[in-house]
Amino acid sequence: MVEEQKELGTTSNSLIQENQEILKKFKQELIVTGYSQRTTLMYELYTKMFLEFTRKPTAQIKRDDIIAFLAAMKEGKKLSNATLALILSSLKFFFHTFLHLKIIEDIKIPKKAKKLPVVLTKEELKALFKATKHGRNRLIMQFLYSTGCRVSEASKLKVDDLEFDEGIARVKGGKGNKDRIIVLSKEWISDVKKYLKKKKIKSEFVFSKKNGKPISSDTTERLIKEAAQKAGITKDVTPHKLRHSFATHLLESGENIRKIQELLGHSNLSTTQIYTKVTTEELKKVVSPLDSLNKKKN
Repeated sequence: MVEEQKELGTTSNSLIQENQEILKKFKQELIVTGYSQRTTLMYELYTKMFLEFTRKPTAQIKRDDIIAFLAAMKEGKKLSNATLALILSSLKFFFHTFLHLKIIEDIKIPKKAKKLPVVLTKEELKALFKATKHGRNRLIMQFLYSTGCRVSEASKLKVDDLEFDEGIARVKGGKGNKDRIIVLSKEWISDVKKYLKKKKIKSEFVFSKKNGKPISSDTTERLIKEAAQKAGITKDVTPHKLRHSFATHLLESGENIRKIQELLGHSNLSTTQIYTKVTTEELKKVVSPLDSLNKKKN
């Protein structure tokens, strides 16, 4: 889905004058509503693509125009159901909330396939961290795994958000613009204190570049992939895989799923429950009924 979004990132500028003005106001509406910078960017992009596709004033747009656009995206661009669903959400906000035109209420998109999250074993995680030099790069990887934070949340983490004495940190403006509390590893606290003390360029951000600005999500993803390759890990390792591993390993250790939900920042428990399907260590403890069928009684 990320690759699809990058591919769609450039569009022509063939909007009719009326729609150029409307799109400008739409962006302002998204900002005022409080959507994240990324969501605002994607909603604006998909809506612009649609308006370029139809080349009609918004008052003349019908349900058939939207169906034709979605079909073109599905067949021509080979987009996934997940991306189509995001496009539809963008257009629903544009027409329903912004323009107050109820023209797409009954359009359905096939649900995206529910794939089990890929997680790293504890041995793979040890190898990943070992393959990364001490300092910022290892600390951000350990932070992602030990807290379950999203990579965007790690990038924005500020020194003032850390409460070392309490062993917690505050994630501000997470997904859905929600704040939450996360638990910090004692080992990580000890290491990050040393790192912050030694930093030559002081910054308000925990994980910063040489100029003091926050490290980007793309840079973090690249660092993790390079470390995984160096460690000989064949899985496609991403920051989100570390988040999956955090949740799965907590479940395997017997932690309460509702606590994990809060730590991950999930609005719905159903989102967290997918991790109950990947606790393989617990599944391995199940004895096959065939093996116990002829087992001799003591």
